[in-house]
Amino acid sequence: MSCAPKVAKTFGAHIFMLQTIFYNVEFRFLPRELRAALACLNENFLTEIRLRRGQPVIIEYRGEYLYVNRCGAVRTADGALRSEDVNAVFAAMLSDGVYAYSEQLKRSFVTLDGGVRVGVAGEYVVQGGEVVSVKSVTSLNIRIPHDVKGCARAIFEATQSRGAKSVLIFSPPGLGKTTMLRDLARSLAANCNVLVIDERNEIYAADCDGKGYDLGERCDVVRGGDKLTSIECAVRAMKPQVIVTDELYGKRDIAAVKYAVECGMAVCASTHVTDRRLLKDLPFEYFCRLNGIGKGSVVYDKNFNALLRDSGFDGDRHIVGGG
Repeated sequence: MSCAPKVAKTFGAHIFMLQTIFYNVEFRFLPRELRAALACLNENFLTEIRLRRGQPVIIEYRGEYLYVNRCGAVRTADGALRSEDVNAVFAAMLSDGVYAYSEQLKRSFVTLDGGVRVGVAGEYVVQGGEVVSVKSVTSLNIRIPHDVKGCARAIFEATQSRGAKSVLIFSPPGLGKTTMLRDLARSLAANCNVLVIDERNEIYAADCDGKGYDLGERCDVVRGGDKLTSIECAVRAMKPQVIVTDELYGKRDIAAVKYAVECGMAVCASTHVTDRRLLKDLPFEYFCRLNGIGKGSVVYDKNFNALLRDSGFDGDRHIVGGG
């Protein structure tokens, strides 16, 4: 069954960038002075907040790392707000208690309501050679999700116009892979049964009431479980045509993808791995190297022949070959 939209919609890329980047995040756990400073900024361009004990607060804003003073973003540390009690901020953000996040803390992060992912650094508690928790927290990296409707249009048209196909989006961390997957899932769900395996609650980004981003009327979401277990359980129960999942890494994740493909489903996923020699062995029909939201991408076939070079929000695309 084709997952291509029945009515193709075209619109200026710069328009959807400005009008449809959203996130629904409350920063009640941050100090009041810092919340007031962040309120001076355009939230559409805020992607990261870094707190380090005794150091100036640093944010990623419009693609740059900047400091924050009481009036907003600045380029120098003079008068910048500083992070004094990072441990208190960490305790405040875990509204459900540390135990509720114990499994995530083993991997040195927590995911809060709205899909906010927080990297945690401090003293690792190790048992049997494995990290079981983090205490005496000294640094927090707060990554803020965005919903950019239409950002995956070029990838969708290049890979899905002839029916649902497996595609892997790859790039280093922080370049928008999850944002791209979210929009790709929404496009696919216009005509396909899509199952999102949201292991870290970052694609759907549900809040405490179970409400998350709009992923389309034919999209189902499984949260919390590892990919292999979730796919094995959900394949028969939900009968998906396409599976969407984030951050593939390790033998179990690869086994999950292979199982889904062997069962006749397309898989759209992402990974931090960028070594093409490793990627070529994975069961994907297309690969997409992402340079960042609005900064372009390159779509390849399974042999890494370039099919499409998309320069980003200026709308300039170069079709290299057929797909």
